[in-house]
Amino acid sequence: MTKQCAVHKKTAIDGKEVVICDETRSGLLPVLQGIQDKKGYISDKDMQEVADRFDIHPVEVYSVITFYSFLTAKNKGKHTIRISNCMPNIMAGSKKIEKGFEKALKIRIGETTKDKKITLEETGCIGMCDMAPAALIDGELVGNITPKKIKEIVKRLKK
Repeated sequence: MTKQCAVHKKTAIDGKEVVICDETRSGLLPVLQGIQDKKGYISDKDMQEVADRFDIHPVEVYSVITFYSFLTAKNKGKHTIRISNCMPNIMAGSKKIEKGFEKALKIRIGETTKDKKITLEETGCIGMCDMAPAALIDGELVGNITPKKIKEIVKRLKK
């Protein structure tokens, strides 16, 4: 596999032109996002291949994946519901909304339904505090979630 470089630098060593790979890891995140967009998650094999491309240890790749909440090493459901757990959302009732989704889906936060259709997660602020409680549903911002909306959302995603 070809080594992945953020920047190629050309220099002369002993009269010969040599390409030096910049050691920065600025290309790591876009590569991981691309894999996840294609497969839905980043497998151990993917982590090893990315590590080889960037000439880094696989643990470094894993640490990036676990640091960013929108990257995952777990195979998740076809749909993902991420409920905002920032303070304004909590004050507006996001914990009740979480419980409502858990009851409707028969799973807990961090789990995926048995049919592999829906994964339920918490996430930090999504910039919808003015419409709390809010969630990201398959990347779409949804605000002012009520128990009635929970039923509608679950029904739509289970189709």
